[in-house]
Amino acid sequence: MEKKIFVALLAGLTLCACKQSPTKQENATYRTLTVKQENRTLKSEYTARLQGQQVVEVRPQVNGLITGICIGEGEKVHRGQTLFIIDQVPYKAALAEAVANVKSAEAKLATARLNLESTKILREKNVVQDYDLSTARNDFSAAEAALAQARAQETNARNNLSYTEVKSPADGVTGMIAYRVGALVSSISEPLVTVSDDSRIYAYFSLTESQIIDLMEQYGSLDEFIRQMPEVELRMSNGKAYSEKGRVSAVSGIVTAGTGAVTLRADFPNTRNLLRGGGNGTVILSANRERCIVIPQAATYELQNKTFVYKVVDGKAQSAPVTVFRLNNGTEYVVETGLQEGDVIIAEGAGLMKEGVAVNSQNGKE
Repeated sequence: MEKKIFVALLAGLTLCACKQSPTKQENATYRTLTVKQENRTLKSEYTARLQGQQVVEVRPQVNGLITGICIGEGEKVHRGQTLFIIDQVPYKAALAEAVANVKSAEAKLATARLNLESTKILREKNVVQDYDLSTARNDFSAAEAALAQARAQETNARNNLSYTEVKSPADGVTGMIAYRVGALVSSISEPLVTVSDDSRIYAYFSLTESQIIDLMEQYGSLDEFIRQMPEVELRMSNGKAYSEKGRVSAVSGIVTAGTGAVTLRADFPNTRNLLRGGGNGTVILSANRERCIVIPQAATYELQNKTFVYKVVDGKAQSAPVTVFRLNNGTEYVVETGLQEGDVIIAEGAGLMKEGVAVNSQNGKE
């Protein structure tokens, strides 16, 4: 009896399991996009380091005590303006000694010339020998050399005295002054002051090596890229847009080891002196593309350094490789190959999609 009851229960459970198993999985609904051609201005942002067009560390060329500071911190200065004065007393004394040495050497040369001329006359009369004439000529040559040496020392002494007045090498604005009156400047590690010409600001930023190669292929050469590249924008460190636009003016010929980055320079006018060397900002590059295919980045996924999308073909998802323009605005890609106008793709969540999944289309715009 117990055996019959067990068999009946087993048959009942089997029947229930058969009734509960699904016969067909329902298709999921995905947001899709019909690809079309359109015009786009893509903006890419890159962190930049700002620097004045000329930044000079002012250092003394002679040693001594600072006896005068002729500028204030953060003051505008002009090329050739005196910034510091170093104790001039020992250098004036050295110049006076050098001048005296020149006069002494001139007198010795005059004496040697007289001696040579008189020796020549005596030799013509056979009063002296050839040896005496040669000696007189050697003395004259030595006196000439001594005078030249004395004059070189005078020039050096005059230069050293002039170096006691430390002058500005460029027009610009001074930074903070590291030393005060009475400080000894001898083999100093820190400059006396820094003069920065901020009338134009250089913004240094980086692109990857592959991006540079793409730009060279697009424009033909780096020179053409620099010439044809649209004006660039700058966002200041306070988050506000800088009112004046700049231009990319230089591209480094060296790839930075380790990072694979290439440094570029964009020049911006600084007529209102809003920008400061040593600051930071964000350079914004614009790329104008006409009649191009634009898709959201959420419609792509990457596999082994390649970019893919899912096309909807006969109601099913089918992966397709695409190549995209290197510059992008952070939310969209310009597709260069792999898609044609009229193709339908999965518009979002491509990374979670699987090959061959049936798709109920919910077409929409990006």
